[in-house]
Amino acid sequence: MNLTRRPILEATGLSKVFKGPSSLFSKPKTVQAVDRVSLRVWHGETLAIVGESGSGKSTFGRLLLQLLSASDGDVFYEGENLKLFSAPRMKNLRRDLQIIFQDPFASLNPRMTVEEIVGEPLWLHNIVCGKADRQAKVRELLTTVGLPAAFSNRYPHEFSGGQRQRIGIARALASSPKLLLGDEPVSALDVSVQAQVVNLLENLKQQFGLTMIVVAHGLAVIRHMSDRVAVMYLGQIVELAYTDDIFDHPLHPYTQALIASAPLLTPGVKRPVPLLQGDMPNPANMPSGCRFHTRCAYATDECRQVEPPLQTVSDNRMVACHRWSELQQDRTSVLIPPPSAAFTLRRALFEQASRSRLSLSVTPSTSPLETRP
Repeated sequence: MNLTRRPILEATGLSKVFKGPSSLFSKPKTVQAVDRVSLRVWHGETLAIVGESGSGKSTFGRLLLQLLSASDGDVFYEGENLKLFSAPRMKNLRRDLQIIFQDPFASLNPRMTVEEIVGEPLWLHNIVCGKADRQAKVRELLTTVGLPAAFSNRYPHEFSGGQRQRIGIARALASSPKLLLGDEPVSALDVSVQAQVVNLLENLKQQFGLTMIVVAHGLAVIRHMSDRVAVMYLGQIVELAYTDDIFDHPLHPYTQALIASAPLLTPGVKRPVPLLQGDMPNPANMPSGCRFHTRCAYATDECRQVEPPLQTVSDNRMVACHRWSELQQDRTSVLIPPPSAAFTLRRALFEQASRSRLSLSVTPSTSPLETRP
């Protein structure tokens, strides 16, 4: 992985507190969704953020793009503090920082055509002048994401889930961004469609030189497309490392439990599974010490009383656990195999089929693969 060693985006001590409803006789409860998170995103990489629902992944991603205001901490884009940006300057910066939303059904305006949806960033940022040029650019973007240009006059309800997500990707690409955040971009799609969208994102990253942040649950997706992985639990990063290191030798007990939850594809193969105990604590009432100690089989009194710092344990690897070193001596690594030869072949066939489809003049009436039944 050849990365320019300067961050395109950097968070320092980033926190977000949501206040609940209050009453006459009680103070409002607060939820610490993100707590003092520091992270660097390097030029050209794909950084994955994983964790259970409620761990703060999506909130942290939106804080990075300033879609939510942070309660504390700063976000730097190419060395400049976004907190100091004026509203007009922040609007111009939106061209460089784009997002693909999780739900392709709710993120598209049902009253607008595809041409209007994809063309809106072109108009908003004055990227293309004139209706004819804008229409031509929209058709080009649709072709880029694998949709026929003739679909530009249709409405979102006329498309399948995978096609709608492609429209969302085309809209995100319209402003020629430098960084793209995918907020669980494939979780609402069928498994077969997920593979198509993941491959599309990988191809677009190489084609346009994008930096990507991917928030996801699917560990197989993460291993396939990410360079580094940040594991979050209750608003904090508990482990950060390169993808192969995370999957081959996870250090934090929570990371091991997440990886162990993914099914093995080899029949008859068994492995020791470190099961999680109980449910995730209420974020409005955080446990003392290590936040994972209520579910960790290896917790000690130190874990219950002292919060472990996120410490650097080797080059490009960090973990927040008091006992990670001694536990490695007794723990068998939990493995998820790398992509198989069959998977690699399927991806090659997908790319070949995509190139063939784009080279043909496809009409809606003769496109059984693209037209919703």
